[in-house]
Amino acid sequence: MTGFGKIFIVIGVVFVIIGLLWNFIGKLPGDISFKKGNVTFYFPIVTSIVVSIILSLIFYFIGKIK
Repeated sequence: MTGFGKIFIVIGVVFVIIGLLWNFIGKLPGDISFKKGNVTFYFPIVTSIVVSIILSLIFYFIGKIK
């Protein structure tokens, strides 16, 4: 398997893990949500920060292994 193949497998596994965690975590405190009439606006700012930190750590450790 080439280097790109391994990278894509790791990225796929990371996305699956994030998807599973997203179902269990849901909305975190600090996420912005407005509802007015039939319109709902949801901006998951805290969730985005948490996912970014987790991905940064994962890719940092993957880089250390290489």
